Amino acid sequence: MSSTLQIKYRIPFIDYLKFEKRYSKHTITAYETDLDQFFNFIEKQYQLSNINDLSSSMVRTWLASLKEDKLTSKSINRKISSLKSLNKYLLKNGLIEKSPMSSIVSPKISKRLPQFIEEQQLKTLFEHVEFTEDWKQQTEKMVLELFYNTGMRLSELINLKQQQIDFSNQQLKVFGKGNKERIIPLSETVILHLNNYISNNPTEEKVWVFVSEKGKTLNPRYVYGFVKKYLSLITTVNKKSPHILRHSFATHLMNNGAEINAVKELLGHSSLAATQVYTHNSIEKLKEVFKKAHPKA
Repeated sequence: MSSTLQIKYRIPFIDYLKFEKRYSKHTITAYETDLDQFFNFIEKQYQLSNINDLSSSMVRTWLASLKEDKLTSKSINRKISSLKSLNKYLLKNGLIEKSPMSSIVSPKISKRLPQFIEEQQLKTLFEHVEFTEDWKQQTEKMVLELFYNTGMRLSELINLKQQQIDFSNQQLKVFGKGNKERIIPLSETVILHLNNYISNNPTEEKVWVFVSEKGKTLNPRYVYGFVKKYLSLITTVNKKSPHILRHSFATHLMNNGAEINAVKELLGHSSLAATQVYTHNSIEKLKEVFKKAHPKA
């Protein structure tokens, strides 16, 4: 049951994210979870009824409780970000006089390089792993191919419509986070495979690119399952998810000399900082080449 503060402040903010910022369902759910958890804690601990009475020390108490619950720094940072976004919205709309978040510092996160799959391993997947001719396995094969050849996110791929593919110009239009549009070029081979796949659709569904045998859009859990199954055949990396194919797409582009701003646009990143993590992988690749090739290494 929603409290007074949640009804007055959280609900309008979430509506703003939905209808004006046009955030994805996944992002909206994350904001709702974070803010509901925060308001429940604050009202229980401090019996707070006026948002202007919220202080930085109250926020820190909540963050300390999250740390005691063994929440990771990454998760805590996300919750801090949710609170900062809410307070920015409240300030902008004159609903609060000052933000208690101005003195809140996010905990440092140790940066880990994104995992990726080697080019040769993915070549093995597409050239040597056998897929049957039935619709289910042809769908799985096409999904894997498009993930790796475009770097698309899972939500972008399963919601891809046939009208978003421009076969004559060999490209597709993607609607990413915040409904931001970007264009991704496709190779002749991928265009041919996509055309064949769509032409062989045995269902009456002619809107979505990827559908099940019943003509329904693909369930994210199902996609996770078969991606993990096929990647387990070719690699021993820990994470065998659709997102690792996005990492592999970006890393292989960087390793083969792609310009970082071009990779940023292809991935749909809002800032260059998010893309720069892939330069670290390319540097590690250069170190590896140096060690193998240089006589004094």
